[in-house]
Formats: sequence, structure tokens, C-alpha cells
Amino acid sequence: MEIYSFLSETIHAYTGLSLAAFFTILSLMIGAYFLVSSFFVHPDSVAVTEKSAVATTTPSAEQPPSPPPALLAQPVQMGEMTLEELKVYNGSDRNKPLLVSIKGDVYNVSRGWLFYGPGGAYHFFSGNEISRALALMSFDPNDFTDNLDGLGPNEMEVLNDWEEKFKEKYVKVGHVVRRRENDTSEPESLTNDVANVGADADE
Repeated sequence: MEIYSFLSETIHAYTGLSLAAFFTILSLMIGAYFLVSSFFVHPDSVAVTEKSAVATTTPSAEQPPSPPPALLAQPVQMGEMTLEELKVYNGSDRNKPLLVSIKGDVYNVSRGWLFYGPGGAYHFFSGNEISRALALMSFDPNDFTDNLDGLGPNEMEVLNDWEEKFKEKYVKVGHVVRRRENDTSEPESLTNDVANVGADADE
């Protein structure tokens, strides 16, 4: 009580205000100070903000790098290619497009680099014929093939749904063919085998 009385008398003597009025005015002044200060930014704060912005926009080591701009342009038609030729388009060379094959049709999936590029969730599909893998929803490399033997109507329906999605989202740029070594005969298309299996599954 002695401290309260001392403060009250002192404040009243110097300001003519009661203790309650003095602290009310003091609170309002402090609030006004912080309000005005918020409109101005200290140079150090700007530097910290810029560093934070750079840190958030810089890709992390775990994030797949974006593809070169050239790969995002209109995809180049690749024409006929073998499965071995397809394998080099798996993202290991960033200057080559990302390609996958479904039912023998080759699609450029470079625009989906985040998923199909190195480090992406579907990276293992790139450079492969993935018809069986899509039908079975499998990531097993043994299923990276056009061999659809043993698949039933449900699996074929899943594969057809995936095929439609790829047709809508990505550009078809080529076709996979089989060529035997030193074989000069006409290359055999993968599509014929896939179509036959699809017909067998429907029966």
C-alpha cells in the first residue's frame, strides 16, 4: 500500500493525473507507438525476409529438378523405336524427353517431370513399356512389359482407363516395334499382341 500511495502521489504531483488515468494514457501511447512502427520495416528485417524467400523457392536436394525448357515445348515425334531404344529416355539425360509406352504407343511425359523424372514417384516407369504394370498397379520391374497374358477383364479395364488418361494428358510421339538382331524383315508391332490379349480377355 505504501508503494501504491507513493506512486499515486508522485504521478499526481508531476502530471496532475490519477494513477489509473496515467497508466491508461501510457498504455495508449505504447499501443500507438507499436502501431506506427509496424508501418516501417527495418533493413535487417528486409534482408531476413529476402533470404527466407530464396530458401523457400530454391529446390531442395530431395525435389526432382525441373526439365529444361526445351522439353516442355511441343514434343518431337520419335517415330518407330524398339524397347531398347526406349530405355534411354528415362530421365538419366536431362536433354532427352521422358517417354513411356502403353500398348506399344509411346507418350512424352516430360510435362510430368515431377512424377516421372529422377526422384519422382513414377520414375521407374520412364523408358519402359508399362502396360502390364498399369493393369496390375504394380511397380515390379518384371511387370514393365507389354505381356498381358493371364490378365482378366478387370485388369484390362484398369489398363484401358490409364490409357485414356495418358491420351488426354500427354502427346503420343511414337510407336514401339520389335526387331530381331540382324533381322531385315518388317518390324512387328506390339499393338497387335496387346489387341489380341484384350480380345481374349473380353471373351
